[in-house]
Amino acid sequence: MKDYKTISLWKDVTSGQWEDWRWQLKNRITTTQQLSEVIHLSEEEKHDIDFCLKRFRMAITPYYSTLIDDDDDKNSPIKMQAVPSIKELDVRSEELADPLAEDSQSPVKNIVHRYPDRVLFIVTYKCSMYCRHCTRRRIVGEEDFSIDEETLENAISYIKSNSKIRDVLLSGGDPLVMNDGYIENIIRRLREIPHVEIIRIGTRTPVVLPMRITDDLVNMLRKYHPIWINTHFNHPKEITEESIKACTKIVDAGIPLGNQSVLLKGVNDNVETLKELYLKLVKYRVRPYYLYQCDLAQGIGHFRTKVETGIEIIRNLRGYISGFAVPTFVIDAPRGGGKIPINPEYIISVDDNQVVMKNYKGDIYFYPNNG
Repeated sequence: MKDYKTISLWKDVTSGQWEDWRWQLKNRITTTQQLSEVIHLSEEEKHDIDFCLKRFRMAITPYYSTLIDDDDDKNSPIKMQAVPSIKELDVRSEELADPLAEDSQSPVKNIVHRYPDRVLFIVTYKCSMYCRHCTRRRIVGEEDFSIDEETLENAISYIKSNSKIRDVLLSGGDPLVMNDGYIENIIRRLREIPHVEIIRIGTRTPVVLPMRITDDLVNMLRKYHPIWINTHFNHPKEITEESIKACTKIVDAGIPLGNQSVLLKGVNDNVETLKELYLKLVKYRVRPYYLYQCDLAQGIGHFRTKVETGIEIIRNLRGYISGFAVPTFVIDAPRGGGKIPINPEYIISVDDNQVVMKNYKGDIYFYPNNG
């Protein structure tokens, strides 16, 4: 991790400014010129980034950009997640603008109702960083979008009128790019609905903008328990003193913290990298929850691995690290089918007499099936 003071762009920035999440958000890297002042870019890379930015936006927090070492090449795991690639303009025939069919499962604006007892509530299209592998790149990056009072009221009314909804996931974009008061207004109104038992927040700020996790924020959230948060670490290099501090504040506030990684070619598509990541996460009380197969969003085919890669990674984690450190490998089925677990096969056969199965080492065991 670089010292930001060594970067000319920020040589006059005070530590107070650097630690202010609002300053970080205001000073995100959005142009090739800015980026070239922070990391080394070849002329070819500059040309390719400029070309890519004609279609997809870039935003990188100053903090996250310092995780890219000077000697990292274009295939660095941090750089690949943050810096646009010309490969994003290669849209494959199987790729979809809305790969999870969220728009078609939206009964009212900004609500996605796919599962019977829970809804996704998209409260903003803005993120602190625009990840290059984002599945919602069709909408994320619309900086001028903010949910208006009418849309908010209609969304709340829909949830209120559907008594089966017990779980609301706030997502986006990233809900935590909004100020505390705005977030609290939404959470407070949801908490007033008797059948809403759980409120969840999906955010990558602990990873890319850890200074956003302030004492004021977590003290506000703890008033509305049960609150759950899922974040998105993909690589061990993202676990820093700053991100650890952010995660610690969340869990110390009594908020369960999970992690949803995406399997990304060239970033984390091997056992060693993910084993290191998951062991570090549980050390800091972050529960590995899902490992996603990369979605079929347009322009991210260069990130997708074979499904067998994920299966083999899980096979080589199960039994070798604690069970609670092993996430569920899932494919979020194209066209709105929902998350489907994809697991190594441990059951060889089942009949009325016995179950024949193998353990993580491949040894065969028998269990009587006469219950």
